[in-house]
Amino acid sequence: MEIIVAKSAGFCFGVKRAVDTVYSEIEKGGSIYTFGPIIHNAEVVSDLERKGVKVIEDIEDLAGITEGTVIIRSHGISKATYEAIASTGLNIVDATCPFVKKIHNIVEKDSASGKQVVVIGSREHPEVSAITGWCSDDNPAAVIENEAEAEAFKPAPDKEITVVSQTTFRLGKFKELVDILRRNSYNVNVVNTICNATAERQKEAKEIASAADMMIVIGDSKSSNTQKLYEICSHECECTLYVQTKDNLEMEPLRPLRRVGITAGASTPKNIIEEVQNNVRFNF
Repeated sequence: MEIIVAKSAGFCFGVKRAVDTVYSEIEKGGSIYTFGPIIHNAEVVSDLERKGVKVIEDIEDLAGITEGTVIIRSHGISKATYEAIASTGLNIVDATCPFVKKIHNIVEKDSASGKQVVVIGSREHPEVSAITGWCSDDNPAAVIENEAEAEAFKPAPDKEITVVSQTTFRLGKFKELVDILRRNSYNVNVVNTICNATAERQKEAKEIASAADMMIVIGDSKSSNTQKLYEICSHECECTLYVQTKDNLEMEPLRPLRRVGITAGASTPKNIIEEVQNNVRFNF
C-alpha cells in the first residue's frame, strides 16, 4: 500500500508563528493568557493549558487581572477589542497572522474612506469577525458566504466596493462569488487575500485525492481550512475521512487499498500527522 502525505500538510507560517510565540512567552514566566484559543487545535490548546496558559474568551474575563501577558490569537481580534485590552494596562503580544493583519489594514482604510467593504468567508469564523471589526461603525462591512447572499447583495448606488476574503476560504468558491458580484455590481475592486499556503494546500489535496482509494483529512473539528480541505477531497475521493487524531481512525476498509492520501489543516501539528500515517501503515 502506498501512502502519500501532502507536502503542504500541517502548520502554515502564521500558525507556527503564533504557537511559537506562546511557547516563547511561557519560557519568560509570568501569567499568560490567550484571547481565544491561539489556534483551532484542541491538542495544542490542551498542551498550553497544562503549561499554565489560560484562554480568555471575552474582554469581561480580564476583569480583576492586574498583571500578565495577553497574546492575541492567530485569527486576530477587532479594533475595539484590541483597544479594550490595551486599556487594562496588561502586556499585549500580537500573534495575529501577518496575512490577516494585512486585511485589517485594507478594510480599515477603505471603510474610513467611504467604500463598501465586502468580506467573503464564514460569518461565524473568528477571523471574519475580527476583519469586520476593523471597519468604521458608520460604514460596516457586509459578509457573503454563498451564492444566494452574493446574488442578494445590494450596495448603495455608485458606491465603490472593496472585496476581500477570509485567508482560508476555498479559492474556487471565492472566484464564483466574485463573479456574481462583478456581474451584478459596479466599481468592484477585488483583493484576493486567500493566503498562498491555503491555495497550494487545497490544490495539492485535490490532486492527491483524485488518485487515492482513501483520503484522510486531519484537523480540528472547528478548523475552517480543514473543513474546506474535506469538501475538496470528498468531491474527488468517495472514501474520505475527517479525523482529529489517530484515535478517530475507526473505519475498516471495504476493499484492499492500493493508495492512501493524507493531508492536514494549517493548525495540525507534525506529530499528529505522523501518528496517523503510522496508524494507517500498520493497521489498514
